[in-house]
Amino acid sequence: MKYAKLGRSDLMVSRISFGAMSLDADDPLAKKILHQALESGINFFDTADLYQDGRNETLIGEAFSGMRDRVILASKVGNRMRPDGSGWDWVPDPAYILSAIEASLRRLKTDYIDLYQLHGGTMEDPIDEIIYTFDKLKSEGKIRYYGISSIRPVVIREYLKKSSITSVMSQYSLLDRRPEETVFPLLRESQTGVLVRGALARGLLVGKPAAAYLNHPAADVSRAAELIREATIPPHRPYDTAVQFVLSEPAVGTAVIGIRTEAQLQDALMAADSSSLHEDQVQHLKNGFPQNRYTDHR
Repeated sequence: MKYAKLGRSDLMVSRISFGAMSLDADDPLAKKILHQALESGINFFDTADLYQDGRNETLIGEAFSGMRDRVILASKVGNRMRPDGSGWDWVPDPAYILSAIEASLRRLKTDYIDLYQLHGGTMEDPIDEIIYTFDKLKSEGKIRYYGISSIRPVVIREYLKKSSITSVMSQYSLLDRRPEETVFPLLRESQTGVLVRGALARGLLVGKPAAAYLNHPAADVSRAAELIREATIPPHRPYDTAVQFVLSEPAVGTAVIGIRTEAQLQDALMAADSSSLHEDQVQHLKNGFPQNRYTDHR
């Protein structure tokens, strides 16, 4: 397993990390999968208080009880489940954040969270108060670092200007290259780490039947998947190429891969062990598929 320093922090994160959102807390194999990931070199585990209404955090806390020094735990806050279970609301106010972290710490069975992330963000949020709250949690030792999960350039710029965020989680793949325009250059310049989600574009780049994705019609999605296959040099698989494509971006610290089954874990581990793409492979992919751009929140 390869590792990289996340931004300006001292967190050395595995280049492939464990996205736990779809990991079922009721699955009797879930803890085994988490343990296999850790023993195979994955040390960064990403969850959120929203996932399964907190039960995802509980699962991770129980799985790694007694192993806290071996794992880097990341969680998120800002989306609050409604009491009737009908959905959630965006609640990015300091009072909620201060109460939510106490619940997350209990569920994760830890005194601190390595990376605490705002689970979204808009320009209408009380940004200064949010930053003050995260800095307070950091000074109290309840979090080591904080970041945001956002695809909005205008929001990212505001946090870079006003805060000491360590990282930004953002969607990125051959089918979604929007961060290349302004977000990645900003994050490289500020030495802010990037956590990539969506590297496989819901599986559309690695074998799932073509369907419309973002502003791309199904025919374009099929072409992108074909480009991934063309750029793949055996014994590597298209899966490996899709993952290594996002890791070829210098700003990216880790690709957060959603893992639910042992087979998915093995796929992720094989991608982690595959070699980096050559520059001509990267350029073949970029030249062969148009770069999409943000139209809103610029």
